[in-house]
Amino acid sequence: MRNTGTDAREWDGEMTMNAIETSNLTKYYDALCAVDDLTLSINNEIFALLGPNGSGKTTTVLMLTTLLHPTKGSATVCGNDILRNAEEVRSCISYVPQDMAVDIKLTGRENVRFFADLYGVENAKDRVDEVLAVMELTDRADDLIKTYSGGMRRRLELAQALVHEPSVLFLDEPTIGLDVAARKKIWEHIRNLRKKGMTIFVTTHYMDEADQFCDRVGIISKGRIAALGSPSELKARLMKDVITVRIEGECTPPHIEGVIFVGRTGDEVSFTAENGSEALPVLADTLARSGAAIRAMFLREPTLDDVFLQAVGQQEEPHGFEDAKFRIMLRRRK
Repeated sequence: MRNTGTDAREWDGEMTMNAIETSNLTKYYDALCAVDDLTLSINNEIFALLGPNGSGKTTTVLMLTTLLHPTKGSATVCGNDILRNAEEVRSCISYVPQDMAVDIKLTGRENVRFFADLYGVENAKDRVDEVLAVMELTDRADDLIKTYSGGMRRRLELAQALVHEPSVLFLDEPTIGLDVAARKKIWEHIRNLRKKGMTIFVTTHYMDEADQFCDRVGIISKGRIAALGSPSELKARLMKDVITVRIEGECTPPHIEGVIFVGRTGDEVSFTAENGSEALPVLADTLARSGAAIRAMFLREPTLDDVFLQAVGQQEEPHGFEDAKFRIMLRRRK
């Protein structure tokens, strides 16, 4: 394969489009710029879009799935323009939203069959049986959804999304509200889909999942991409050790050569240093002399959380947390 430097790739003399292409994609809500000049190329990979609340993740997904028109810029999915060829885009994608998309009054089989009929799937019965088997739901296919666990309901949503054999799958927070075992099972299925050639576009707040399971991640902040690459590449770019200091009360980050302040989360303040073992005692002494009440200090290698924090910095929530909506969502997952 040879990358041509455009939005297409050449494979044995044949041109093929990337699964998702965006060029200067922008969305304004009145004076608020939710997505600002977004340019991405995504193909046959698990791609995670990470960012704080209000950073533009959901707006990006809504535009790519044709549910929201951009203010300017362009995007294609499977070679189809999201504005001029919206119907073609919808035929080659599936979108599994964060909120539950199953009918608890129906059985698992009935839920999937509904989607098969909606898409006009040929040999619907066989295809429904196939995707239920892929998601390991055959034994419970004829049980009512209200008897399913949260993990089973999420797997059923994936079965619904796969019944018409999409080329691109959009997943919004696919494992939120699930226990560790259920989260692992969902990701096993997602990785298997990627191995079969599907492009997966994920939004998630779980940095450990993005680090472990995603081929590339894009970190978005205030509508713009702040960092882009594989998890290992992004961590390697720091090329430094991470020093975390647990502090009580206020702390003014000191200016020490070779030591960079990353950010603060709760009572933990993070720094990076090229040689953490040498920098740690110097940092401890400097903080103590400035009057900081140090409770503990830790030295470790960087994680994707550190990359994220460095990329987006400390940000205030743009809106109050919708606690009632979150509780309702979690109850539906049980």
